[in-house]
Amino acid sequence: MKKIRWGIISTANIGVAKVIPGMLKSSELEVAAISSRKLSTAKTWAAKLGIPKAYGSYEEMLADPDIDAVYNPLPNHLHVPLTLAAAKAGKHVLCEKPIAITAKEATKLRKIPKKIIVAEAFMVRHALQWLEARRRVKAGEIGEVRAIQVMFSYFNRDAANVRNMADIGGGGLLDIGCYPITVSRYIFGAEPTRVAATIDYDPKFKTDRLVGGLADFGKGRHLSFTVSTQLAPFQRVQIMGTKGRIEVEIPFNAPPDKPNRIFVQGMDMNVGEWVSLPVTDQYMLEAEAFGRVIRKEEKHVWGIEDAIQSMKIIDAFFKAGKTGKWEKV
Repeated sequence: MKKIRWGIISTANIGVAKVIPGMLKSSELEVAAISSRKLSTAKTWAAKLGIPKAYGSYEEMLADPDIDAVYNPLPNHLHVPLTLAAAKAGKHVLCEKPIAITAKEATKLRKIPKKIIVAEAFMVRHALQWLEARRRVKAGEIGEVRAIQVMFSYFNRDAANVRNMADIGGGGLLDIGCYPITVSRYIFGAEPTRVAATIDYDPKFKTDRLVGGLADFGKGRHLSFTVSTQLAPFQRVQIMGTKGRIEVEIPFNAPPDKPNRIFVQGMDMNVGEWVSLPVTDQYMLEAEAFGRVIRKEEKHVWGIEDAIQSMKIIDAFFKAGKTGKWEKV
């Protein structure tokens, strides 16, 4: 098996704190290089993480012929430009979510040659707890799934944080609202036809700090969610069926050092069981899955068109928040 040699674009916190440590656990890949706008920063993180090469510019790393794929965790407004640059250099790209700021911007990625693999980095699609939840849903264990409810929040009022900078794609819907959208599409195996939303904007940052969303998936199915960048930290998912429910305990920031759990309940609300999955790192699983696609061991399911569709749904939520009406996706 050919190990995929990875280069990391930037020393963004999500990369150095979560994604790279997860990748380093895998025997199927090699984190070969990391880049930053400052060589000293790249060298510091390379030393801390045990990465062989450090580059003082993204372009220099993209020119390295020994790199097969890159991970792009830059701020949202740089996702498309650097993904295009990496693809032009012949590198496959795992780009952090959201793939773009708007669906229109995301369509620029269609110019990338088919031989270059590009995917939006939704690790939840590879996490054991989500694979198990979807398996049970497909097996009909909780009957017909009619409703998915998601709560995801954290508190961040740091003006220097990119999540609070509206002009570069900050705000709750792009940062974490994409998760309810992704997991509902993943569980329903369908796409929403229309959405409604209420959005509260921070008066100083101009970012969406509280979003309530409703997505109609047709056939009597819907997603309802609340996401916020200025509420007490919390996350939970409820998958409601006609014969039971599944609760995903820590659906998005799943800990890599202890079992992830889902709660499965039938029609008796007083009876249910916590199901513990083996200890795994969802970021390792994500990178390994991407590598299998590169090696043509698996079909490329979550590609550019899927990412564009996700952005279309996000666009519709923003529009619904402004009009106060149902908006078509």
